[in-house]
Amino acid sequence: MTIQSTGYQPGFGNECATEALPGTLPVGRNNPQRVAHGLYAEQLTGTAFTAPRHANRRSWLYRIRPAAVHGRFEPFAQPAFHNAFGNGAVTPEKLRWNPLPLPQAPTDFIKGLFTLGGNGSAEAGTGVGVHLYAANRDMQGRYFCNADGELLLVPELGRLHIETELGVLDVEPQEIAVIPRGVRFRIALPDGQARGYVCENFGALLRLPDLGPIGSNGSAIPRDFLTPNAAYEDLEGAFEFVTKFQGHLWRADIGHSPLDVVAWHGNYAPYKYDLRRFNAIGSISHDHPDPSIFLVLHSPSDTPGTSNVDFAIFPPRVLAMQDTFRPPWFHRNIASEFMGLVHGVYDAKADGFVPGGCSLHNCMTGHGPDAATFEKASVADTSKPDYIENTMAIMFETRAVIRPVTQALDAAHRQMDYPDVWMGLRKQFNPGG
Repeated sequence: MTIQSTGYQPGFGNECATEALPGTLPVGRNNPQRVAHGLYAEQLTGTAFTAPRHANRRSWLYRIRPAAVHGRFEPFAQPAFHNAFGNGAVTPEKLRWNPLPLPQAPTDFIKGLFTLGGNGSAEAGTGVGVHLYAANRDMQGRYFCNADGELLLVPELGRLHIETELGVLDVEPQEIAVIPRGVRFRIALPDGQARGYVCENFGALLRLPDLGPIGSNGSAIPRDFLTPNAAYEDLEGAFEFVTKFQGHLWRADIGHSPLDVVAWHGNYAPYKYDLRRFNAIGSISHDHPDPSIFLVLHSPSDTPGTSNVDFAIFPPRVLAMQDTFRPPWFHRNIASEFMGLVHGVYDAKADGFVPGGCSLHNCMTGHGPDAATFEKASVADTSKPDYIENTMAIMFETRAVIRPVTQALDAAHRQMDYPDVWMGLRKQFNPGG
């Protein structure tokens, strides 16, 4: 029997309470001697027990079987998805890839994951893994859990129907989903195929940034983040449970669906967000502001003001700055930038950066608009506003170098001629002019 409770609850990190079967949630206590309907009580904690109240994340689950009920673990083979970022030399070259090719053979979300690079590790409790996915099949009889970090999923092609222990998320391109560390899930593909980007966060949980001088409004707001209502699946059979632990994949037989949580309450839960609801802030006088104004979520580090990872977007917006070079300026950053394109075109590149594609510019690697974009922007009429439409680009920015793995550097869809896009920037220096 499957009950899919529809709908969502608003709020980011708020205490939620939801039940798919009336009378399930206990009143006045978390772990009664007997839970209603013969269920088991189980707590899922995403932070230390002693974390400050405002940062503490945990949920109480009332489920048909405890999560401990499954077979013995053994290695699971998926060599394209890993955290083996290496410790050898890292090229400072500017890197860009075409979209990950869609598979020809039946491939579900787990088998369709492709690691591009990363830094840190689950063991260190800091850093990120940067992955792509391309799939053409539902996860059939297979469930997945990542014990190493939370997963930020950014669809580019095709919708994702994500069934989790705590409910269902339906996510389409230009939306995102975050699946917390340890939450079990299964993904189906309503459109038959799907492709996108994944940020695997080993550090502190993603959260909304402080707005500072922006004030109380703008950017992303908590009520637009949605957590699912409770749903459960009471299903027995021969299934496979795959988990990622300390950078490796493992599998175990499981005789029932682990998506059997009938009710839950707490603030540690999957959530989704529509990037089109982001309220972009920008300059109305001169100069192009820092990209931090486009920050949606971030994982803070142990250094104040410095993130383990930032998730920023470049959405539709109006550029009104006068006598200003409006596209992103040429720059070299201490941070490393992975960029992807979800929809439309990106205003800093004329050609080659297409939806599903991605680029990597590591620490202090010079980059910026290509030659064609520079020429166009240098003569644009800035007395009129520029309406940037039909676009949605994303960025994972980290304080540590993103180490590209061998399979990414050797991939057939890597654009080996990408650095040439800047070679058309000719000398214009005129000391007498």
